[in-house]
Amino acid sequence: MPQTQCTKCGFPSCRAYAEAIALGQANYNQCPPGGAVGVARLAAILTRPRIALNIEHGNERPRPVALIDEAQCIGCTLCIQACPVDAILGAAKQMHTVISALCTGCDLCVAPCPVDCISMVNVTGEKTGWDAWSQAQADQARKQFHARNARLLREKKENDERLLAKAKEKLRAIAGENPLTKEQIDENARKKAIIAAAIARASANKP
Repeated sequence: MPQTQCTKCGFPSCRAYAEAIALGQANYNQCPPGGAVGVARLAAILTRPRIALNIEHGNERPRPVALIDEAQCIGCTLCIQACPVDAILGAAKQMHTVISALCTGCDLCVAPCPVDCISMVNVTGEKTGWDAWSQAQADQARKQFHARNARLLREKKENDERLLAKAKEKLRAIAGENPLTKEQIDENARKKAIIAAAIARASANKP
């Protein structure tokens, strides 16, 4: 697999597509970035006949990279969130830019852009498929993809831990109050139950 993580095959990642092929759940001609050579490589691995690329998933093409019109960029970060290999640098309300050497040409950043300031630029001339991509680039893209997924999991864990700590602190604050009426006692009991349930859910979701 070329490891572009473009999802054009109908699966969320190159690995997911490969696993689907191995399980007989997908055909081996659904990867436009790999093109005809990619289909032939898979056919050889699977000892299956060569077949044509299924253009329902897209046409074989020269490899593009994303280019952001920095003058039009509003810093919404939607492209950063969409990029599967962390090839876009920027921060909220600040200009973004693409690291061309890491961009796989997946197109996934284009659609989310609310100001249509991202274009895909051909960087390989007439070369297409594996002629426009190398195994070294595929290996780097896989590494970037795994690193991004690890970062997202780490950030989710840290956020869950922050929310859990806040909930526990709120529960301690409520427990320390000195209600004066039955209504206040009942209200505190209700709050405690809600927060305790939230803490239980958060604890259950921790890896």
